[in-house]
Amino acid sequence: KAVVLINVLINLGMLAYFKYFNLLYSTIANFSSRDFDAFDIILPAGISFFTFRSISYIVDIYRGDMKPATNFLNYVFFLTFFPPILAGPVVRARDMMDQIEESPVATRRMVSAGLFMIMAGLIKKVIVADYISGNFVDRVFDNPSMYSGFENLMGIYGFTIQLYCDFSGYSDMAIGIALLLGYKLKMNFDAPFKSQSPTEYWRRWHISLSSWLRDYLYIPMGGNRCSKARAHMNVFNTMLIGGLWHGASWMYVIWGAWNGGLLVAHKMIRSVTPRVKEENRRKWWRVATNVFITFNLIAVGMMFFRARSLEQVGDMVHQIVYNFHLSVAPQFLEGYILIVLAMALGYFMHFSPKKWSEQLEEKYHAQSGLVQAVVLALVLLLIIQVRQSDIVPFIYLQY
Repeated sequence: KAVVLINVLINLGMLAYFKYFNLLYSTIANFSSRDFDAFDIILPAGISFFTFRSISYIVDIYRGDMKPATNFLNYVFFLTFFPPILAGPVVRARDMMDQIEESPVATRRMVSAGLFMIMAGLIKKVIVADYISGNFVDRVFDNPSMYSGFENLMGIYGFTIQLYCDFSGYSDMAIGIALLLGYKLKMNFDAPFKSQSPTEYWRRWHISLSSWLRDYLYIPMGGNRCSKARAHMNVFNTMLIGGLWHGASWMYVIWGAWNGGLLVAHKMIRSVTPRVKEENRRKWWRVATNVFITFNLIAVGMMFFRARSLEQVGDMVHQIVYNFHLSVAPQFLEGYILIVLAMALGYFMHFSPKKWSEQLEEKYHAQSGLVQAVVLALVLLLIIQVRQSDIVPFIYLQY
């Protein structure tokens, strides 16, 4: 226990210093009315992800879920495995160490699957996320008062699909690159906007982080093996810490609190409402209503994730409530037709049946190496033609 405690404290101590020292310092300075002069602390690339790897390794050994590595280089390789280290997925030792010990070799199937995922990730990132970000979403969030409530709402929906395409696009590419090297990483997104409840959403969104927080934070705090009030508090605190993990800003904490509140509210509603029969739960109108409500609740929370301050959030809410002006919709459609098409493409790819992408991947795999190379070249040519003049960094690189 002492070894585990020391390991966790060292990892969290590094994370606290590099990511949160200036936040804590500025908060104390504000409360004490002192001048705040930020320390020049350089954030190490991927620190949030390799500290989680290190913690999962020592805790899994302590729990008996895996055996220690017999080769120190294998452990270092796991800790620094580059495809997912900058923006995820969060890789666990028990999922990776056995593969490293076996020294895997990429099969043709893995290579074709890896190339397919890389192409899918590039399309999500460049054609959807980057385009709507620079040409619409950033403008709305920077000056929400200059836009109508309808345009602010479109900005919120735009950022929601932008974040999904940006982050899931990186995850796809990281998983694809790992496949090219012979390593299989677990899926990180599973069409989260199809969820019918906040609980289901967090089983589909950033799966590697959600499951990590569940196994290494929520369950050790007591999970649901306690009173309902304590279990609800464990859920809320887990989401609060998960929000803070995303960055040194109180806006992320508020975003975590919003999602924690949604999870607790859903559990409380389920505990007092009668169970719906399975055949009724699958009716299209019930599914559509649940998906619509859940998606909009999650989208509202995205305001806290993207906005720089509560004042900006207040401006957006004010415009939506008091200056909605639905009459500007035709002008918006005419003036932002490419933005609308990019957003529609993002949502179409997300809500389309999973079997469509699986069939497309199978057709790609069935082609010869030459045809696969030509398809890859054409996709890369398309990406080069439509990409922004300035390179747009991945959103999760800052975490």
